[in-house]
Amino acid sequence: MRSFLRAVPLSFQHVFAMFGATVLVPLLTGLDPGSTLVASGVGTLIFHLITRGKVPTYLGSSFAFIAPLTLFVGKHHTPGQAVTGLISVSIVYGILSLIIAGIGVARVRKAIPPVVVGPVVAIIGLSLAQTAIQSEASTHWDVAIVSLLAGILASLVGPKQLRLIPILFGIVIGYVYAILRGLVDFSTIRHTPWVQLPHFTAPSFSWSVILAMAPIALVTFVEDLGHMFVLTEITQKDVIKSPGFSSILLGNGVATFVSAFLGGPAQTTYAENLGVLAMTRQFSSRIIQGAAIIAIILGLLGKFGGLIQSIPTAVMGGIGILLYGMIAAMGIRHMIEEKVNLGNMKNLIIVAVIFIIGVGYANNGIAYATIAGLLIYWLIPDLSARINKQTEHN
Repeated sequence: MRSFLRAVPLSFQHVFAMFGATVLVPLLTGLDPGSTLVASGVGTLIFHLITRGKVPTYLGSSFAFIAPLTLFVGKHHTPGQAVTGLISVSIVYGILSLIIAGIGVARVRKAIPPVVVGPVVAIIGLSLAQTAIQSEASTHWDVAIVSLLAGILASLVGPKQLRLIPILFGIVIGYVYAILRGLVDFSTIRHTPWVQLPHFTAPSFSWSVILAMAPIALVTFVEDLGHMFVLTEITQKDVIKSPGFSSILLGNGVATFVSAFLGGPAQTTYAENLGVLAMTRQFSSRIIQGAAIIAIILGLLGKFGGLIQSIPTAVMGGIGILLYGMIAAMGIRHMIEEKVNLGNMKNLIIVAVIFIIGVGYANNGIAYATIAGLLIYWLIPDLSARINKQTEHN
């Protein structure tokens, strides 16, 4: 019983971390937020089942599919066709899983060097900086600063039990402060029902939606790989090797397949929750599974979901500064630990290109940056050593 009571607040931290982004996708595309929460929880449990509980990460709504979902659900009002598109995405994930299993994880690791991994990990955090600052914290800077300071103090100087839940503590303090400032809108709680069921949707075949959505799985494939690099760096356990990246892709694909029928969007691993892992150093998959169960309950019990939705964005902005910054710092640490030579001009160029493309692109920048970095590394020869020898000889 004591271990259960200790795990609940740890799980809630992950719920708070993923909630804003996960619910934002249905709000933008026309899907149902309650169904999306249930789908994310069920999808996460399926993912953990397939990966045998070896990958402590949460699956939430993928932003990569916002455009086609908005078109088919929000504009054309054809959710059945959107389900077909998501099924095609899950099939692509399954095919990629078989390919990775066939070529072997060693070749995957060899193909992606530390000079690419480090900056890709860093931009996963940096790409979220604009959301944390401009979209959230800047709405009420005082609320964001109070939340941020509460999280920092809990993490650095708080008692042992408080250091386990710095994110939750920062959110609670920020929320109370926002209430005192009169900034909390309780209407979301009043207007949501006590109980709501997912919007089960049958597929409706359409080639246009398949062509629009299936190729995007190649983008989220690269993003997933980047997240697994982050997770490996945080936990110091190579999840790409065990349970294997093929199992991770398969879990993501099956989670997306089930999410489609529950009325949710495509599922993907979440950088926000990786930030929680980096802050708390609590890597138990049971904690993530607890967060998934909480998400399902929140999706079914509208009042509780409405309570979390009432948290001002500035609170999450302050916490986001901490979470996303931790991920960026992990990428820099990876390059230091792997002794990446930034005195080498080719390495410096790879890092530079990845940073600018990754941060500059609002959508899918991480995938584009990763591809660009790999192309430079493998296709452009490094002549710096030869040039240096010629200079010394002359």
